[in-house]
Amino acid sequence: MATTTKITPKRSRAKVEEAEARLRIRVRAYEHKLLDNSVKQIIDTALRYDAKIQGPTPLPTEIKKYTVNRSTFIYKDAREQFEMRIHKRLIDIISPSPKVIESLTNLVLPSGVNIDVKMM
Repeated sequence: MATTTKITPKRSRAKVEEAEARLRIRVRAYEHKLLDNSVKQIIDTALRYDAKIQGPTPLPTEIKKYTVNRSTFIYKDAREQFEMRIHKRLIDIISPSPKVIESLTNLVLPSGVNIDVKMM
């Protein structure tokens, strides 16, 4: 006689995470110091209202390169190269309360910092 055991599937992690709402904040800036100060300000504001935070996660730096001729028509070999670096960070606030959302909307950040907020 063989005994059979019934295997019950475990709840996947994806289903557990879908149950709770999260606020995903993507912060972008040209200067990394300005970006880090803004992220610290966002995290301090969220922690003031006992919010659970995941991050800041650094995302890959976007580099845009431009090549320009130094002079017109002649001297094609003489060129200048410029680049713009866009630094990015990702912050997740898990189960945000209305007070956290209100305080984040009233937050004053320096110019040059771009914020995208998405409710998931």
